[in-house]
Parts: sequence; structure tokens; C-alpha cells
Amino acid sequence: MTGKTDTPIRVGFIGLNPSIHWASTAHIPALQALPDDYVVTGVANTSLASAQNAAKAFGLPHAFENAQALVESPEIDLVVVTVKVPHHHELVTAALNAGKHVYCEWPLGNGLAEARELADLAEAKGVVAAIGTQMRVAPEVEYLRQLIADGYVGEVLSTTLIGSGGEWSGKTDAAHAYLYDRNNGATLLSIPLGHTLAGMREVLGELGDLSARMFVRRNSAQVADTGETIPSTTHDQVLVQGQLESGAAVSIHYRGGMSRGTNLLWEINGTQGDIQVTGATGHGQIVQLSIHGGNNTDKGDATELAPLTPPASAYDGWPDNSVARNVARIYGLIAQDIRSGTRSAPSFRDAVTLHEVIDAIERSAGISTPS
Repeated sequence: MTGKTDTPIRVGFIGLNPSIHWASTAHIPALQALPDDYVVTGVANTSLASAQNAAKAFGLPHAFENAQALVESPEIDLVVVTVKVPHHHELVTAALNAGKHVYCEWPLGNGLAEARELADLAEAKGVVAAIGTQMRVAPEVEYLRQLIADGYVGEVLSTTLIGSGGEWSGKTDAAHAYLYDRNNGATLLSIPLGHTLAGMREVLGELGDLSARMFVRRNSAQVADTGETIPSTTHDQVLVQGQLESGAAVSIHYRGGMSRGTNLLWEINGTQGDIQVTGATGHGQIVQLSIHGGNNTDKGDATELAPLTPPASAYDGWPDNSVARNVARIYGLIAQDIRSGTRSAPSFRDAVTLHEVIDAIERSAGISTPS
């Protein structure tokens, strides 16, 4: 964590609503875990009334009439964008043009072109521009990266990833119905698989040559709270195979909905051992990850997997809940970057690299860029 300072970084949220899950259950407790670094001072939502409601609920001094007023306010140092993907480009552009530091949720843009434009603008403005690929900084992922670097499995031969997206199941609610229109850029590929790919790449390095297939197996979805049935154009089956740049084989299958079996299963197989990572859903960025491993250099030739647990110090001072903890660890890096001029938090340029992987998967599967 960053050290204590007398001038906390003032945070303004675009998209903070006490009745909607993500910002209130992940970002607010994450920031509360860093009271010496941050103070949340304002919010802008789709209306002034909504902003006032959120400001009252969270005890914030400023409710802004609109996003432009927030980004131009001298009371805000860091703009946090937690709205739906189609609005990221406009809002992040406004914040950057106002000279503010930015933390944007992943995906950065609705497609690769938007992401590249935002990364270019952020670099031109010279501000801290962080992307919310928080699986990269999860304690379990940092531990995994060290295990691989230390040769726990020897040379990595292959890795296999299977995950369930939760949504894209044929049943949803009004708040998440936009996920079923692939033109909105919030898909099974871009969100749960995209987040988890960020973690995989942190541990095993970049993807190399790949081939992909994508299918829409559920053509409609029932919206529980309205009773309507909406068309689904988002692919709910994503298959990827190929090689990592290291030469290791890679196989990925992400599916919509949830399975009655294991909903996140990531295996790493090497010349000297094996590692298995599991979680309750395919959203590797938010679930509590469990790690098991075995090798032929640890107490002889292990024939079964045994728990591998990060050191307790990896969790000291961070929220107990993995959802808030991983986001808090991003905020810790952002504070360091703002104060020290470093660039340790996942950046917009990092986001472009991940968007390029997703674009390559879509192109291999013969899927055109959303219009």
C-alpha cells in the first residue's frame, strides 16, 4: 500500500448508484480500505436527481449535474468511469481532455479502435490512466506468477482454461439486458474471458498464434423483471486454441450461464509438475481463486494435487472479500503512480494489448467488429 499523506486523492465517480451492484460493492469498499490515499468527493449519474441520491447514500459532498461538470470540477483529481461500455469513449475522452487522472472499467472501449484512441489521448495528456483488469493484481495471480517463474512446474507445456460467464444464459434482468446485444461491446468474450485472459497473460505471457470458433446457441433471453423476451446476438460459446509465445499449447472454452460442475477451471501443465486453479465463476477478476499443485521436486514425486496458498502477508491490510480486495489493489497502484510519477497500475496501453487479443479471436472466428 502507499504511505500516509496529508492530501488524499479526490475521487469523482461517473456511474455510482446504491441500487446497482458493481461500483457500490467493489469500488466503495476498496477505497474505504485506503483512507490515507483517497476520499470520494463527488458523483455524476444520468440525472442530477440520481447523483443527489447517490451522494446522500454514500455521504459525498458533491452531486454534479452531469459528467462534464464533474470532470471540469477542481474538487476532483481522479475520475472513475463505471458505466456501460458504449459510454466509455465519450466519458473517458472528456475526463482526459479536462486533464484528470482516470480509472476506467474494462473493456476500455467498444472495440479495438476506441481503445487505441483513448490510449493515445491518455499518453498525450501525460496523466495516470488505469484500466480495471484487476485479476492481474490478485494475490493468487501474483503467487501463481512467482510459482511459474520459480520453476514449480518446470517448463510450461500446456494450459487449459474453462469458464462459465454467469450471464448469457437465456435469463437476465433489465439492468443486464444490454449484455445480449453484441454491438454494446459487453460480451462473454470481452468481459469474463477478457478479464481472465488478463490474469492468464500475467502468469504465462502473451498469446501467439491462435484459432477460434464462436457460436450463438441461445438466440433469445427472458427478462425476469419485465417479462419480455429479447433477441440475443452475443456469442455464448467461445472456443480458442493455439500457442503461447513461449511455445506452450493453449486451449480455452468459455460458455454462457453456469454449470453444475466447476465454473472456472484453469490448469497449467509442465515438465516437472501441474497446477490447477478453480473458482465459483468464470469471472477470474472477482472470484476467490483456489490453487492446487503437485510436482516431482517437492517431497519427491507428488502423485496428487495439494493446496498451494499465498503467504498470509499477501492479504494483510486488504479487504477480506476478493471483489473489493482486487479493486483496492488497483487503487493502491494508482495512488503510487499519481504521487510518484510511476506507471505501475494496468494502463490504457495494456488495455489496447488485451483488446488486440480479443480482436484476433473475433477475426479468427469470422466475427466482424460491432457497428
